[in-house]
Amino acid sequence: MTDTARRFLFLQGPHGPWFHRLGQLLRAAGAEVWRVGFNLGDRVFWPGPGYIAFKDSHDRWPDTCAELMTRHRITDLVLYGDTRPIHAQAVALARLRGIIVHVFEEGYLRPYWVTYERDGSNGNSRLMSMTLPDMQAALEKVDQDLPDTPATWGDMRQHMVWGALYHGCVALGFRAYANFSPHRALTVGQEFRLYIKRLILMPVHRIERKLATRRIRQGGFPYHLAILQLEHDASFRDHSPFSSITEFLALVMEGFAKGAPRHHHLVFKAHPLEDGRTPLLPEIRRLARLQGLTGRVHFVRGGKLAELLNDARSAVTVNSTAGQQALWRGLPLRTFGTAVYAKPEFVSTQPLDQFFAAPDRPDSRAYRSYRQFLLETSQVVGGFYSSRGRRALLRQVADLMLAPHDPYQSLTSGTAAPRQQFRVVR
Repeated sequence: MTDTARRFLFLQGPHGPWFHRLGQLLRAAGAEVWRVGFNLGDRVFWPGPGYIAFKDSHDRWPDTCAELMTRHRITDLVLYGDTRPIHAQAVALARLRGIIVHVFEEGYLRPYWVTYERDGSNGNSRLMSMTLPDMQAALEKVDQDLPDTPATWGDMRQHMVWGALYHGCVALGFRAYANFSPHRALTVGQEFRLYIKRLILMPVHRIERKLATRRIRQGGFPYHLAILQLEHDASFRDHSPFSSITEFLALVMEGFAKGAPRHHHLVFKAHPLEDGRTPLLPEIRRLARLQGLTGRVHFVRGGKLAELLNDARSAVTVNSTAGQQALWRGLPLRTFGTAVYAKPEFVSTQPLDQFFAAPDRPDSRAYRSYRQFLLETSQVVGGFYSSRGRRALLRQVADLMLAPHDPYQSLTSGTAAPRQQFRVVR
């Protein structure tokens, strides 16, 4: 199939202009590009040609999607995350028609990379069925040097700003897209207010976070780190055994109370985008009292993991990609949900009380092989939200999308192109 024969249908993407920039690049490569928008936010961030507004009720979407695929002779479907209902339905239709499905997600090795896969991501990723020996065999064809990460690179602030702008546009365009239904439980107005509240409170939360981190690091006690996730995030919602984050908090607290030495402490680290829709701190305090752990349990609101991980004894999480930061440091890790990195070579399966008492250490050599495999395949240098990250990402991802094979097949067959590594920018 030549590039001029490729016809891409975009659905919903990350907040901000990145999907539009990607569409422009694919047009420059000779492809035809359309974008379906479901609200005013989608329209604002796709200002160019090829926009198709969907304003019908949700139950009309499968028929409309099928008709669009037929009318425009779509060869490729592009989306951000594959589990929200409109995306899952489109993916099912695409598979029936032999359409290539391109899935973008936040990086499995974030924040310096984003994830690009075909057919599915997270619990639907091809990584779920691949063994470590399979990956090690594929790596025999490439250089084993691991790329360095930049000293500083992050776009969390830009992520929050684009998110606030997007939800503000969605709220303003409610009448024009009256049938739009968010894939999360809150209304668009509630989402927008939470984004604004979080932006306003950022200075206060930063001070709280620094004080809490200082108390933990200067406390002189051994501690274990529980890495929390957003309750409404797809990886937690669709690929974990918990219906709420409270269930995870209770399980961890009970296991710690039963198994951890009495002089050890437990630190709960909130997700950087936690917006307060779940009352984490009151619930953590309640559960600590219930388990007799008052004074041994701490809460850190957002921020980066590095400072806390550097001194931790172990880490637990549902299936957060941040768990890989623990593995990179050689820390014992216990997970509970479906995760692409939950391989038996380096993720513990011990009962939780036994894990806190004497955690199994990961096979760090095996994890480095796994990490190298990701860097040679699905992890692409760059980011969705900052201009610098978008430029880095665009330099590579269009060629990956236009390639005849997905990144995993390309590496296995020995046809993968060299990957861009970080360069020091002065």
